[in-house]
Amino acid sequence: MCGIIGIVGVTEVASALYDGLTVLQHRGQDAAGIATIEGDKLRVHKGNGLVRDVFTQHAMSRLRGRIGIGHCRYPTAGSDDVDEAQPFYVNSPYGIAFAHNGNLINTAELRRAVFEDDRRHVNTDSDSEVLLNVLAHELEIQARLHLSPDEIFKAVAGVHARARGGYACLALIRGHGLIAFRDPHGIRPLVLGERLTAQGREYAIASESVALDVLGFKRLRDVAPGEAVLVTEEGQLHTRICAAGAVHAPCIFEYVYLARPDSMIEDVSVYKARLRMGQKLAEKIRRLRPQHGIDAVIPIPDTARTAASALAEVLGVPFREGFVKNRYVGRTFIMPGQEERVKSVRRKLNAVELEFRRKTVLLVDDSIVRGTTSRQIIQMARDAGARQVFFASAAPPVRYPNVYGIDMPAAAELIAAGRTEAEVERLLGADWLIYQDLDDLIWAVRDGNEALDRFDTSCFNGDYVTGLDAHYLRQIEMLRSDDAKAARRGDPAPVLGPGVVS
Repeated sequence: MCGIIGIVGVTEVASALYDGLTVLQHRGQDAAGIATIEGDKLRVHKGNGLVRDVFTQHAMSRLRGRIGIGHCRYPTAGSDDVDEAQPFYVNSPYGIAFAHNGNLINTAELRRAVFEDDRRHVNTDSDSEVLLNVLAHELEIQARLHLSPDEIFKAVAGVHARARGGYACLALIRGHGLIAFRDPHGIRPLVLGERLTAQGREYAIASESVALDVLGFKRLRDVAPGEAVLVTEEGQLHTRICAAGAVHAPCIFEYVYLARPDSMIEDVSVYKARLRMGQKLAEKIRRLRPQHGIDAVIPIPDTARTAASALAEVLGVPFREGFVKNRYVGRTFIMPGQEERVKSVRRKLNAVELEFRRKTVLLVDDSIVRGTTSRQIIQMARDAGARQVFFASAAPPVRYPNVYGIDMPAAAELIAAGRTEAEVERLLGADWLIYQDLDDLIWAVRDGNEALDRFDTSCFNGDYVTGLDAHYLRQIEMLRSDDAKAARRGDPAPVLGPGVVS
């Protein structure tokens, strides 16, 4: 889960890229970067931290040009330090800066081919740098000083033929312009917008439509699966489908958690989808426990608030803000280490005791991944005086790793993996646990766009749309587990209590 944005404007774009990245900050708080082109100069500035911390006034003053891309990152496989901050850059051919949201599942195979066949060196462990070098090679074999749109699209088709996984990419090519492309399944989101100014027409491409909204761009449409979009340095727009025939399967977890509620993805309002998730949860509660005895519905801020409000309305139960959030603490789901996640929960949330005292409360969260945060929040509710604590998840049980760009951990660290819902309920310490049914989640999203026939739901049911082998999952487990990350940082492994899953 990273955020990307690219702009081809008629005036300087660095400040607009900065503003766009701040709106996409929820997609990654680990590192940020911007690249721009001015004449024959391609400039890159990037670093670890939040957007506001990475870009000083001096850094921004150097990012001159009417064309640029930006990236904010959260740590996935092979992205533990500043070397993996994006955009990446290669000087051959032409000079290319590259930003990528997603994850490849054939990185090892591609890395070997890039070195042995393409004769290109990859300097980091990042699959994004591998993908950049694949693109650079495919452009290079066109063997032209200045490429036509047809030749650029041919190069992107070559990338699709070699890469497997979920990816949405932006590339600045000096002398040519901005290229955007999306994987053939459309797993990771990408949206195209335009803005008419007194000086002329401008284009922007971003992970979420909200970034276009705040900059005054009109959302035109989503970039189609397998499609490439080229905006030349002169501002001419060219598009082409460069990979066809794959099943369109956008990531459903974008609607559950990742995207902002004011975004539109695949012509579906994220906000409306979350309302429908809450409605379906309420219907399930009525079926399973008509005499539920719930005194208040309390969301875990912020992502679950929309679903919780609809759930409370359908049940006819008061909706209450029982937790106050410290907005200066990052999202615990995307924090790099288990110890940091554990410490952050009580720094992040504080209970409003009056909303819990002697009540049966239903806490609503968007999902339950490791269970660490959920367990602590349930205990906070009890400490605040709740008589009973029910817990609802707007998503089904997360039982499998996500391999397409969301750093969901190894299966052994997912609290629902290999467990029944009753077992998860006991581990969390809830008096009652209720999950969304997968069919209801799919309906909640698809009701906004019935042309969507399929979604990537792999973290819920293990159905990987690209296909996957067990060796790759073992490899991911070695890279993504908290123990593996702690070992790479040189930290001691966290000590957890009996039966506690990190």
